[in-house]
Amino acid sequence: MSRHCIVFAACLFAQAAWAQQAGFPYPPQLEGAQVEVYKTAGNARLSIYIFNPPGHKAGARRPAIVFFFGGGWRSGNPRQFEQQCRYLSSRGMVAIAADYRVASRHNVKAIECVRDAKSAIRWVRRNAPRLGIDPDRIAAGGGSAGGHLAAAAGVIAGLDEPGEDLQVSSRPDALVLFNPALVLAPVAGLARPVVPAEARERFGADPEAISPYHHLAKGAPPTIIFHGKADTTVPYATVELFANKSAALGNRCELVGFEGEQHGFFNYGRGGGQRYRETLAKTDEFLASLGYLAGKPRGF
Repeated sequence: MSRHCIVFAACLFAQAAWAQQAGFPYPPQLEGAQVEVYKTAGNARLSIYIFNPPGHKAGARRPAIVFFFGGGWRSGNPRQFEQQCRYLSSRGMVAIAADYRVASRHNVKAIECVRDAKSAIRWVRRNAPRLGIDPDRIAAGGGSAGGHLAAAAGVIAGLDEPGEDLQVSSRPDALVLFNPALVLAPVAGLARPVVPAEARERFGADPEAISPYHHLAKGAPPTIIFHGKADTTVPYATVELFANKSAALGNRCELVGFEGEQHGFFNYGRGGGQRYRETLAKTDEFLASLGYLAGKPRGF
């Protein structure tokens, strides 16, 4: 089996998310965050946790970013990106950590996770005037499966929740991805493994239908990807495939590789925090280049 194509199996069947390992309770308690329900699906009431800049007011038209946690589409916690949200809100953005349905809590497939991510971005854009957000400057970010959701919202058309107002776009304007799962199906010209039946079952769709690589086209949102070169859960070669294809299409896609680093290397509190600080500094630089941030970075 080509290692370019095993990511859907490896990520899907990874162990519990970093956030669960850290012992974070669910539902999360994020001190100081404004909490709003963006979607009700069955018995699930899905919340977003909004970190506003100091002195923020409705009508301010600030840039925003929506983060999605990792966990193989089966577990995880919005607290994973709490510290990134706190930093970016201190820099003037409206920074949001989004909940979404996962298999362990809601018995859903990965395709429902994609729909939730699109719903969250659409809700933020629809409510932008009230939230003081510029609807044309909404980025999406995430780690691992959460990075997949952000990328899927950015490059895959359709897969929207039935009944939502499709005149309000669910497409983010920029992407900030941390060890994301981007290649979920075989790639032409490479070895063609048999997609495990359990992967198809867990996806709830044909793997290619939710594989961001397979839907890349010219005009994709500007993207930065942070990835460990020693990652065995989502191999580095897969994000290279995505970045190279995106660049060939004329899109902006910056891949920042980290020697010797494994999956989840960027998380707050891991390894003394060095990689957290480095990835956050590069995130600041990337968002500043898009006009989402101004002035000098703050201390990390």
